[in-house]
Amino acid sequence: MIVVTGATGNVGRPLTQALVEAGEQVTAVSRHAAAVPDGVRHVAADLTEVGSVTTALDGAKGLFLLLSGDLHAPGATPADLIGLAAARGVRRVVLLSSQGVTTRPLGPSRVAMRAVEDALRESGLDWAVLRPGGFASNALGWAEAVRTQGAVAAPFGDLGVPVIDPADIAEVAAACLLDDRHNGGVYELTGPEVITPRQQAEAIAAALGSSVRFHELTRDEAKAAMTRFVPAELADDTLDIISGPNPAELRISPDVERVLGRAPHPFKDWVDRNIAAFR
Repeated sequence: MIVVTGATGNVGRPLTQALVEAGEQVTAVSRHAAAVPDGVRHVAADLTEVGSVTTALDGAKGLFLLLSGDLHAPGATPADLIGLAAARGVRRVVLLSSQGVTTRPLGPSRVAMRAVEDALRESGLDWAVLRPGGFASNALGWAEAVRTQGAVAAPFGDLGVPVIDPADIAEVAAACLLDDRHNGGVYELTGPEVITPRQQAEAIAAALGSSVRFHELTRDEAKAAMTRFVPAELADDTLDIISGPNPAELRISPDVERVLGRAPHPFKDWVDRNIAAFR
C-alpha cells in the first residue's frame, strides 16, 4: 500500500489515479474529507500534527510526502513525519521538494526544505527527491478573474521560467515509488520552455477563443495576495525567483524525459486540459 499526502491537490490527485491504474492499493491523505477514486482509502489528517498521520501509515510500504505551506513555517517539524514513517514500517519515501533548494539555498523556506531532504537521506529508507520549479497550475489562481473580468493580474509579466505540468510531476513520482531504479534519485523537474505570465495569459485566451487582458501587479501587491495562502517567507522566496530568475532557474531540465522517456508537457497542454476552470 502507498500513502499519498496532499492527495486532493494538483499533484496528489493524478498521482493517486496513476497508482490505482498500476494496480496499487492507495491511501489518500488530505486535511479534509474528499472524494477519491473507487477502491482508494481516504484518511483526513493534518500534517502539522504528526500523530494524526499514524493511522494512514498502517501497512504502508511507500509514502509520497508533499509538505503544505504550514510546514515551512518557523517551529514546524516536518522531518518528524519521516521518522514516523520509518517507525511504522514504510520502506520508501518520495519527497516533493523544490528547485530552490539548489538555486536559492539561503531562502528561509529553502533552508527548511533542505533539512527535510537531509533527514530523508539519513533515515535508512529508500528515497527519491523531486525538485520542481514553478507549477503550471499556479495559473488557476487567475481563473475567477478570467471568468468574471476577462483579465489576468500578475507581477513581472515579461519574466518567465519553464513551468512544469503537475501531471508530469505525478507521473515521475509514480515511477519513483514503483521502480527500484530511482532509489537515491534527485530529479529537477521543469517544463519544456520558458514562458512568461503574459504569454500564459495569451495561451489561456487562445484556448478560450476570447481576449484576456493582462494587468501587471507590483511586488507588494503580489505578496499581499500570496500571503493569504502561504507564509510570508515562502511568498518572498517565490517572488525573488520570478522577479529575477537566475541561469539555473531558466535551464530546461532533461529529468522528466530521463524518467518517463518523453518530453514534459508544454503549458498549452495544461491549459487545454483545464480550460473549463477559466470559462
